[in-house]
Amino acid sequence: MKKYLSIIIIGLTFSVMQAQETTPEDALRYAVENLTGSARFRGMSGAFGAVGGDLSAINQNPAGSIFFNNNYATFSGTSFNTKNNSAYYGTNTSDKDNSIDINQAGVAFVFKNNNPKNDWRKFTVALNYENSNNFNNSIYSAGINPYNSIDKYFLRFANGLPQEGGITLTTLQNANFENLNFIDQQAYLGYQAFIFNPVSTDPLNSNYVSNVPTNNNYFQDNYNSTSGYNGKFTGNFATAYKDILFLGVNLNYHYSNLTKSTSVFESYNTASATTGLQSVQFDTETHTYGSGYSFNLGAIVKPVENLRLGLAYESPTWYRLRDEQRQAVFANCPDCGTSNPVVFNPGITMIYLPYTVQTPSKWTGSVAYIYAKKAVLSVDVSSKNYTNTKFKPQNDYSGLNSFMNTALRNAIEVRIGGEYKIKKVSLRGGYRFDQSPYKVDQTFGDLTGYSGGLGYAFGDSRIDLAYSYDHRNFNYTFLSSGLTDPARISSYNNNVTISYSINF
Repeated sequence: MKKYLSIIIIGLTFSVMQAQETTPEDALRYAVENLTGSARFRGMSGAFGAVGGDLSAINQNPAGSIFFNNNYATFSGTSFNTKNNSAYYGTNTSDKDNSIDINQAGVAFVFKNNNPKNDWRKFTVALNYENSNNFNNSIYSAGINPYNSIDKYFLRFANGLPQEGGITLTTLQNANFENLNFIDQQAYLGYQAFIFNPVSTDPLNSNYVSNVPTNNNYFQDNYNSTSGYNGKFTGNFATAYKDILFLGVNLNYHYSNLTKSTSVFESYNTASATTGLQSVQFDTETHTYGSGYSFNLGAIVKPVENLRLGLAYESPTWYRLRDEQRQAVFANCPDCGTSNPVVFNPGITMIYLPYTVQTPSKWTGSVAYIYAKKAVLSVDVSSKNYTNTKFKPQNDYSGLNSFMNTALRNAIEVRIGGEYKIKKVSLRGGYRFDQSPYKVDQTFGDLTGYSGGLGYAFGDSRIDLAYSYDHRNFNYTFLSSGLTDPARISSYNNNVTISYSINF
């Protein structure tokens, strides 16, 4: 059956619900960092923990703003280019997404103390905005599944689990969609699409069987499209003691706006003997939005003139989020006794109660060697314990939190960057490795990235250009339960960033 309706479903009414299904990926979306920021920062793969002197560097170590010699401002724009290759039961597909955004803007103010009796020689105040995560992304997967059908998702809710119980036939036949909890809503959607039938006509019946043909070899495809961003506003303060010790602190405000649309389609070689069911399509659109806060502490020491050592702490980010969701099902079922195709769109926007996501804290150690103001070589090593990732209220997410505590681990990130200046031209390069947050990294693999860039200084201003590339493999499941056969995704990001900076 052709996809005859758009994934976008217009909600006509609103209803507040307690909870929907949540997965570890909903937390890791905020916990796993991307390489963002200015072109100079990206060109060196973000290895700026002990280098400083860049507005994006304060995210690695807030003491870095102290290395500005004058008031300083930077504005950056990035072209984001993502390609996802999918392999699903021997079928290979791909999808791309491209977008352009003003991803960074900031300013630093430098205050010098000319009193020779005061060892606190200088302090800086900086304000910076960054798009810390661009969610624009598209994944398309397709193939013939020889084992599992979409019916397992809906039957899982209709028949229930031992601690849930199944939904009664009376409820399915008489309830209003907006008055049901999430579990019963999923069952109701499957019933309206003729995906299953009751075992008996008893009004109290809570046992259901599938209408899907049993000859296996189900053709399935899935469209997954996300859009939106994470933004971060940072207020920074740093100071210098005797040109040896440099200290800094950040206060961060985060906000998030994400729209995720999925469409799962399944068709059959032969129609169902019971109802004539030939294909099913299940569409979901989820809008997640909210805000959060965090802080950073950092120190840099210069034991000798050309060497800098840095240590920084980034607190957890505490997000308070809310989800709104719309769903619909469609079926090609000529013998179901209704108009064909079957369309069930409740026209309801479900607004779920707010919840909290706590990301793990991070420690970063850095070393940088600076030679005659011409060359820089820098290494940052970060540690982040993903087992501390949590959803709250914890009583509502105890099972999920327990799973993440068991399945996730303390992960290491390494960033290496270098810069060499030839008169007014700067040449840059970098490497980044980000270890998977999972103990078994098949689910979400390690990331490897490379970058390069150049800059040109003229007068009090400078233009920088950077190219960054990274690659990660991960598993992607079409639905959160039942139909969880994974597609293997190879994701490639190719980003180009341009920045303009000025001393004033």
